[in-house]
Amino acid sequence: MAVVLNACSTTKYLPPNEKLYTGGTVKVDDKNIPKSDAKALESELKTYIRPKPNSSLLGMRIKLWLYYKTRNRHGFIQKFLSKYGEPPVLVSQVDLAKNSTIMQNRLQNISYFQATVSGDTIGKKKTAKALFTALPGPSYTINNITFPAATDNSLDTAVKGTMAQTLLKKGEKYSLDVIKNERIRIDARLKEEGFFYFAPEQLVVKVDSTIEGHKVNMIVRIKPETPDRAREIYSVRNIYVYPNYSLRDTSLRLDQAKPYRNYNIIDPRNTVRPYLFSNTVLLHPNDVYSRTTHNNSLNRFINLGPYRYVKNRFEDVTPDSPKLDVYYFLTPYKRKSLQAEIIGRTSSANYTGTQINLSWKNRNAFKGGELLTVTLFGSTDVQVGGQNSGYNVYQYGVQTSLSWPRLISPFALRADNGYIPRTILTLGYTSVVRQKLYSLNSFTGSFGYQFKTNEHKIHELNLLEATFVKPRNISQVYLDSIRNPNNRNPALKHVIDPQFTLGPSYAYTFDNTTEDYRTNSLYFRGKLSLSNNLYGIISGADTLGGKVKTLFGTVFNQYVKAESEIRFFHKLSANSKIATRLIAGVGLPYGNSTILPYNQQFFIGGPNSLRGFRPRTLGPGTVDPTNANGNTFIADQSGDIKLEANIEYRQKLFSIVYGALFADAGNIWNAKPHQPGGTFGPNFLSQMAVDAGFGLRFDATILVLRTDLGFPLVRPYTPAGGQRSISPSFKNSILNIAIGYPF
Repeated sequence: MAVVLNACSTTKYLPPNEKLYTGGTVKVDDKNIPKSDAKALESELKTYIRPKPNSSLLGMRIKLWLYYKTRNRHGFIQKFLSKYGEPPVLVSQVDLAKNSTIMQNRLQNISYFQATVSGDTIGKKKTAKALFTALPGPSYTINNITFPAATDNSLDTAVKGTMAQTLLKKGEKYSLDVIKNERIRIDARLKEEGFFYFAPEQLVVKVDSTIEGHKVNMIVRIKPETPDRAREIYSVRNIYVYPNYSLRDTSLRLDQAKPYRNYNIIDPRNTVRPYLFSNTVLLHPNDVYSRTTHNNSLNRFINLGPYRYVKNRFEDVTPDSPKLDVYYFLTPYKRKSLQAEIIGRTSSANYTGTQINLSWKNRNAFKGGELLTVTLFGSTDVQVGGQNSGYNVYQYGVQTSLSWPRLISPFALRADNGYIPRTILTLGYTSVVRQKLYSLNSFTGSFGYQFKTNEHKIHELNLLEATFVKPRNISQVYLDSIRNPNNRNPALKHVIDPQFTLGPSYAYTFDNTTEDYRTNSLYFRGKLSLSNNLYGIISGADTLGGKVKTLFGTVFNQYVKAESEIRFFHKLSANSKIATRLIAGVGLPYGNSTILPYNQQFFIGGPNSLRGFRPRTLGPGTVDPTNANGNTFIADQSGDIKLEANIEYRQKLFSIVYGALFADAGNIWNAKPHQPGGTFGPNFLSQMAVDAGFGLRFDATILVLRTDLGFPLVRPYTPAGGQRSISPSFKNSILNIAIGYPF
């Protein structure tokens, strides 16, 4: 009824003798073309039909209805809604001949040289649509490709040298798009060999279609009118860098240039140290111009950090041979800045909180491009109702970091890609106060490197990571819970154990998921962490044997920890995809430790994990976290080993609204048998928790708001008087509200 009433309400206002245009279709009428090819052609040609009909949602033309209802604009609401209206698209606006010509040209550009297209309209009482019939004819394939002969002419020789990688393949269909891309490919290769002034338009591909059997011969040639300087190989003469450039600067001031290594600095105010650009300027005097090297230099200037804008200029200074002077004009940010952030958050554990961050930044802190950041923060998380009501969590602290845009190392490490390697030093202090229970002082520090080898791969090597956590103000309520002989949750004691970790870590990330054109894309991150391994072995640390060792007067943690995450995305169509994730992590405490320190353990559950269960309420193994026998609060469940798998089907519904169907499975375990039912064993698969659900995502590109409703299906434990399986119901469901996709 809604569709019928909407259709009536939008067509009754049409001008006399006019019909509403409802869209166009294309039919490929050629029995010699396979059905799959015909459908692909019909789908492609349909995209060229103009104009587009009025938009509709579930058959209702809401924007057209708004146009009619608000076009007189009498009141405020009508004036406001009028901007969302859409005037009617009439069938008289459809130019059948022009549309037919455009589609015919497209068919000719993709090998159907003899194609013809005709159009007609099919009308009802108030509406009409367009129908186009295409007769493609035979497709033409490539018979032979000829490149210029390698002669004394350097340009002809260079073009000939690109032939091995040509996109024009014998036996494939003719395509104008491939020809255009071939010219761009050849130009890109020539730019690597010094042909600075060459352009793709100076290449021509002649096509001879008179070959028998619907074939074509292709001849790649350089246009005769190509200017002389486009035929020359250019090299670099001088390089100038302006670190404090503004638009008010009109003079090059070359007389103030100070040479440093292979470039010259024009910096009268001494805003930077000259060595800052030694790892950034990749072109050198007398080098043959290379576009890749040039682009990598620009990327490095931008990634240095202190500069808002980077402008580049090449000047032809040819005396007797082709030469270029290179200029880099750098406009800096304001050196110091202060930023305040107020964050609101909520979790499916019923905690609601806010955090305030106050960050001070000093770009170019020591005139070497260093970024110094000091952040003060404070937060509060309160649970209104629920089992943890009254046990609010407060945090405050300071985090500092110093980042150098180079590798500070005794070894000479140099790369010529477009990414700046960084050395990073961090120091921090955090105080965690869990009201009525305990407080923790946490000190952290690290020193290491971060660098990219290409656009997909990131390496993070911390030579040293240190964490020291010391409890304070432990309440009698918490101590009584730990000493309770009926308490079967040793995590309560583990939370307030002193922690001291010291060691290196390495992480590797591969990510090509930002490339939307891929049908399949992959994200992988793996990390290996060590703590006091060598010192623990040398000192003979053995907790189980009664040999507990200390470092700096403190009992240290000793472990090896490996963790990995793989995400795989398969695009089903332009508006739908399958997303999967697998997480595997294992920590092996030994020597001076029998369990991983609490801040290194694994947790599971929540909006970005198993969405049918609340955060940190699962595991380890078959442990029932609700069976605390008298505790008025539940400690976070943690473990040394974690396995988790997720799968989602994501589909665009309309506008910015996306839907999802998902299923999650996983659990955590202890590596050693210090908690009944919590140890990893051969039957681990039978101890997995499972959930499923659906959700909506409002993707505005810069912000994604997500709502997921998860239904627990299988618990890893068997509750008293119950069973592991759970019947799906809204009573047991968990509503997750979050920012961003879960993975």
